[in-house]
Amino acid sequence: MNKTYFVYILTNWQNLLLYVGITNDLTRRLTEHKEELIDGFTKKYHIHKLVYYEETTDVFAAIEREKQIKTWSRKKKADLVESVNPYWLDLSEHLY
Repeated sequence: MNKTYFVYILTNWQNLLLYVGITNDLTRRLTEHKEELIDGFTKKYHIHKLVYYEETTDVFAAIEREKQIKTWSRKKKADLVESVNPYWLDLSEHLY
C-alpha cells in the first residue's frame, strides 16, 4: 500500500507571507495550522490559507521538492502558486 505525501504552500489572508511544508496527512496538518495548535511561524503570523499543493507517493521526492521550493525567491513561489491558483483561493475549502 502506497502512502501519499504532500508538499504545500500556505499564506496569510493578505497573501504576503508564504510557508512551505510537507505532510503525509494534508487535512490533519491544515487543521493544526488553522487552529494554531503548534507553535511556530504559521501560528505567529496566522498563516492558514492553502494556496498550493502537490502530491507524491515517494517520500524522498517530497522532501527534496520541499527543500527546492524553500530556496526559491518569493516571486518564483508566487509564480508556482499562480500557475494552478491564479486568484490565490483557499484550496482547503475543497478538502473538507
